[in-house]
Amino acid sequence: MEQTAVQEAAARLLLAYSKGEPTAPLIETYPEATITDAYRIQQEQVRTWVGDGDIVKGHKVGLASKAMQQQMGVDQPDYGHLLAGMFHLEHHPIPADKFLQPRIEPEIAFVLGRRLSGPGVTVAEAIRAVDFVVPALEIVDSRITDWKISIVDTIADNASSGGVVLGSKPTQLSEVDLRLVGCTLQLGAEMVATGAGGAVLGSPINALVWLANTIGPLGIDLEPGHVVLPGSMTRAFPVKPGDTVFANMGPLGGVTAVFAP
Repeated sequence: MEQTAVQEAAARLLLAYSKGEPTAPLIETYPEATITDAYRIQQEQVRTWVGDGDIVKGHKVGLASKAMQQQMGVDQPDYGHLLAGMFHLEHHPIPADKFLQPRIEPEIAFVLGRRLSGPGVTVAEAIRAVDFVVPALEIVDSRITDWKISIVDTIADNASSGGVVLGSKPTQLSEVDLRLVGCTLQLGAEMVATGAGGAVLGSPINALVWLANTIGPLGIDLEPGHVVLPGSMTRAFPVKPGDTVFANMGPLGGVTAVFAP
């Protein structure tokens, strides 16, 4: 794609944010768009947000589990940026009108203590870089009408990022095997899903390695203090105003997201 087309596509997505109205799939307008083009569109939006005063506080890996890839009709992970304005406090009402088509999913969030700079990052280096993990709920959202997304659409749309709620119980990696951490997801009074850490590329650590080695060649490092969401342990579930969502991750503790009426 020409740079002017990249800027046009980014402007369409930014307008969807500001107007609160989704846009038609980008792939329909730009059928020649590649995954590389999609990341250029994503970066164009990130530059706008940072220029407006927001701050990059981490990254997310999307579509890391088979369940999510099947649900979204794609066959590979992607990544997006987490901005400071996306983080919400546990138990504090989250304004539902902040989102267009929100869904929620449980994840094990990494908080980094050291920089990770790919390519060439190993599992050992990734483990060493993690300060602690906490349970998390990611709010995914799409600026594309009816979630009719291709891999190009979701990447361009910042990997369908929406918001993040972090739990408050930190756990050291030496205290838990992330592959074996089970999760139950409760929406209101109903248990809607169960999952395990091993559903995320075999281990959430593998998602962290993939992320570092994918963004490193682009000149992006994972910085100390940043949060990394490695991917969902279950499929995503729609949420609406007034909903309460609770994820129990056993030894990692639980995390609750409350949506304002």
